[in-house]
Amino acid sequence: MEVGVLTVALAGESLEDAFAYLEEQGVGAVEIGCGGFVGDDHLPQEEYLDDEDAQAELQELLDTYNLYISALATHNNPLHPDEERAAEADEELRGAIRLADQLGVDAVTTFSGLPAGGPDDSVPNWITAPWPPEHLEAHEYQWEVAVDYWSDLAEFADDHGVNVGLEMHPNMFIYEPRGLLDLREATNERIGANYDPSHLIWQGIDITESIRLLGEEDAIHHFHAKDTKVYDANSREKGVLDTTPYTEEADRSWLFRSIGYGHGEEFWKDVVSTLRMVDYDGALSIEHEDSLTSANEGLEKAIDVLDRAVFETTPGDAYWA
Repeated sequence: MEVGVLTVALAGESLEDAFAYLEEQGVGAVEIGCGGFVGDDHLPQEEYLDDEDAQAELQELLDTYNLYISALATHNNPLHPDEERAAEADEELRGAIRLADQLGVDAVTTFSGLPAGGPDDSVPNWITAPWPPEHLEAHEYQWEVAVDYWSDLAEFADDHGVNVGLEMHPNMFIYEPRGLLDLREATNERIGANYDPSHLIWQGIDITESIRLLGEEDAIHHFHAKDTKVYDANSREKGVLDTTPYTEEADRSWLFRSIGYGHGEEFWKDVVSTLRMVDYDGALSIEHEDSLTSANEGLEKAIDVLDRAVFETTPGDAYWA
């Protein structure tokens, strides 16, 4: 299991400077954005897709700094009711899958997207309850849209030998583990999780139990290491469905935090141990979105915690068993 970093937090630096910095910090893997909400500062598809020379230069840079790519990231909404926006997201995602195949990367991370509530609506609609009845009807419509799109996309991913890790994210159609497993069953096993605890923590989902749930189905394709802190003084008054801007930290019910600032080291050691129990041996890709500190400090503190949590060797024989 390697400590990795989603390089979006270092988008202001050149790719080589980012790699050099991460090697200095002892990082072994990088997840690189190539479109969508995460941007493409470090990996523009138009520069790397189908270009063997550019890809060879990238591999040489990775080798120089003792890194490998754990996943390509392109988070967007391919289910958007605006056909142009949906088509752009779909093109980005398919391009990322093709590029991952060409680079020998086995995973692309993304969102499930979110449809409208009906065929005549113009904006995405996050359905969180089955009542009033039109909400249940909208959710059933969304399942039809999602299964139709993701069935085709899953076949495309399978043709390229690439897994698609969906980040379970509120305000997207798939935002919790059972929904993800339902979509996986309706499509194929290329569809799985980019497991990000930060979005599940504030929903009240147990992290290690949900890792076990997904791990039983071999459905964790990638892992985002990101923490969340729920601030009870605010959540007791207004709950956790909080539309307060992320930058008004003192008034929010919860915040994304650097590893160790939402939950302590014992929690992260338990997460790592549970991942090993379900045979996940990929990267723990740190995603920095903590507005209370800088990207570099947040990454370095997260690396410090995870370095003590990850196992660096394979298990030996259980001679005591």
